[in-house]
Parts: sequence; structure tokens; C-alpha cells
Amino acid sequence: MIRRGHPENIIVGLDVGTTKICTVVGEVVSGTLAFRGMHISSSKGMRKGAVVNMEETVQAVRNALKEAESSFGVEINSVYVSISGAHVKGSHNCGAAGIAGRDVTYADVDRVLDSAKAVYVPLDREVLHVVPAGYTIDGQNGIKDPVGMTGERLEAKVYTVTGAVTSMQNLLKCCEKAGVEVADIVFGPLASAEAILTDDERELGVAVVDIGGGTTDIILYKDGCPSHACGLAVGGNHFTNDIAVGLKIPVTEAERIKKCFGAAAMHMVGDSEQIAIVHGGQERMVLRRHLAGIIQARTDEFLDLIRKEFISCSGYDIASTGVVLTGGGALLEGLSSMAEAAWGLPVRLGGPMNIHGVQDMLNNPICSAGAGLVLHGFEASSERMYSADAVRGVFGKIKDWAKEILKIKKGGIEYVRN
Repeated sequence: MIRRGHPENIIVGLDVGTTKICTVVGEVVSGTLAFRGMHISSSKGMRKGAVVNMEETVQAVRNALKEAESSFGVEINSVYVSISGAHVKGSHNCGAAGIAGRDVTYADVDRVLDSAKAVYVPLDREVLHVVPAGYTIDGQNGIKDPVGMTGERLEAKVYTVTGAVTSMQNLLKCCEKAGVEVADIVFGPLASAEAILTDDERELGVAVVDIGGGTTDIILYKDGCPSHACGLAVGGNHFTNDIAVGLKIPVTEAERIKKCFGAAAMHMVGDSEQIAIVHGGQERMVLRRHLAGIIQARTDEFLDLIRKEFISCSGYDIASTGVVLTGGGALLEGLSSMAEAAWGLPVRLGGPMNIHGVQDMLNNPICSAGAGLVLHGFEASSERMYSADAVRGVFGKIKDWAKEILKIKKGGIEYVRN
């Protein structure tokens, strides 16, 4: 008999990508988070991190949830969802609040963060995260937790992550139509970072490069907080399409041989190695070096694009401990060593660490974002909160805008925008 966890104790991370949906299930047992497992299913209706076909995406999400429920014997009522893409941007902001010589309270921290959040945001964008990056009391800066300290003026530095309203609305709508409530929506690499980074890396400086099928998302940390976030409209699908064109084969076959035989550079394979490709029921042999040559051309362009992003955001000054590659696209053979040579920084492959309950999730880059979403959900549902509706830590406040966008009615969903 399958043991079904109580729905209120089940935390589900739903990483909806261009090519796959990774569903990670966790359960809170006696106040401790245990991972039940992950499930990978195909994704449809998404392109470069955005919904392009509503019905296909709804069906893909519905299938992913049903398969996860069946696999892990759980009932999924709500999920934490990731979002990615070139529409996601970040910026540094400040806020201030008077405290009149008394001790700082949690309510004061709420007020100063709300003040920092009250910056101009275009109507077509919405705030995803307001992440505290340090506090100042009466000119004394570098304060991590101001609660209980005394002063006249409290200031906060924050890193604000925003995204396109339509992209977030459409993703929320797909999940709701699939029959599940969205507890929160999180920028993908911010979730991944929670699962794959060490505290030392966050403090000293590190870059996370999350390579998906349609997008590559980047986030840099320094002094324990995000300092730069962006999304690039290029990912593993671009490698696959190059292979399909170069070898004149269908995209599905190109994806298969990329995963099975792909290498980031020609020098990584032997001169006489051959691989079998199938097209139209016919099998033919090609040199693996030919495949590697196609991939290397895209790899060089891809790595140079990220290098330019590092230069533009002072990433070389920030990422003193190097770069962590994650996401399914990071599994390409030899990509880490090619990246290290191209960027001149230490590079490692990163997957979830310290995962309790499921060994096959350990250090698996495919499930980094999904595992991070579950960790975020555990933090949000635990007692480690300043107040009933304000979560601190890497993700900042739980967002109210989702509640404003979605107004659930009996028999349907009405979308509103204040």
C-alpha cells in the first residue's frame, strides 16, 4: 500500500521549462524536510521560458502532476513554480524608515523593505523578489539583522528582481487550469542557488549559470546576497537545432545523439570514433568528431555571450570563487572545462547538496531548481518568519501580487490587474 502524505505536509517544486518539467516532492516530518523524489516529464507549449501555447502547457503541467502523484503516493494541492527568461531583470534599491530611538522590531524591518520596494516599476513589469542585502542604522552599515538594535533611522539595501507581467500571468494561469494552486513563483536560478551553493561561495562571491532548454539564467552573489540577475534567450535547444541542421536529421534524433554522444569540443573525442544516427528508419554512421565540431561552434559562441555578460556586470570582480554550472544543459560532456578556459574562472558542475531522503537527486543539475523551490517552500511554511505574512532570507517577502492577479471564483478564474 502506498503511504500518502498529508497534503499540508507536502511541498512541491514545479520547474516548468522549455523542454522538460521537473517535479520535486518534499515532505515535512516532525519539523524536518525530507525529499520524496523527483519526476521528469516532457514540456510543451513553452518557448524561451514563456508560454506560447496555453492548452499544451496546461496539459503538460497536468500530466506532470498526475505522474508525480502516482509515483510518490501524494496528493498535490499547491506548488512552488519557477520562472525564467530574458524578461527577468534585477536592480539595486534602498529604503529607509524612522525608528525614533527605540529598538528595531520585525514590523520596522517590514516597513523599510516596503519602502525599498516602492520604486517605479513599469506597468508591464512586476516585482518578483525583494532580497535584503544589508541594513544601516544611523550610518552604521554592514548590519545583517537589525532587530533589537537601537537607533533613529533604519535603512535597507535590497536587490529587486522583476519580470514581465504577462509571462508570470500566463504561467500562473496554466497551473491554475491544471488544477493546482500556486503558492509562490520564484526566479529559477535564485531557487537553484539555494540548493547548490555553499555559504562560503555566497559570501566570497560566486556566479550561478543555469542552462535550460530555451534560456540560460544567471545570478551572481556577493556578501551573501544577490548582486546581479539576468536571463539570456539561448539554451540547450540551440545546440540541438544546430545538430539537426548540420546532420540533416529530425530534432528528436538530434537531441538523442547530443545527450548520448555530444561533446563540447572536437579534441575531446577520438579521430575514428563513429556513431549511428537514425533517420526515416535508415541507420547511417558518422564521425563523432563531426558532431563535436558542430557543437563546438555553438559552445564557443555561447560561452562568449556569457563572458560578455560577466564583463558588463563586473562579474569578474564579484565571482571570486568561480562559477557553478547547473541545469540540464550543463551536462554536456566537457562544457565545464571549456567554460573554465573561456572565462578564466574556476568552474564546477552543481546539483542539490545535503538532500535527505533521495540519493539520486544528490548533485544532479537537472533538479537543482526543483529542489530549491522545495527548500523555499519549507522556509516559507516554517516558523523561521518575522511575521505571519513576511518571509525573510534569500527570497525576501512572499509576493502579494499573485493574489491580486488571480481572483479565484467558483466555476472559473477571473484575472485582474490593479
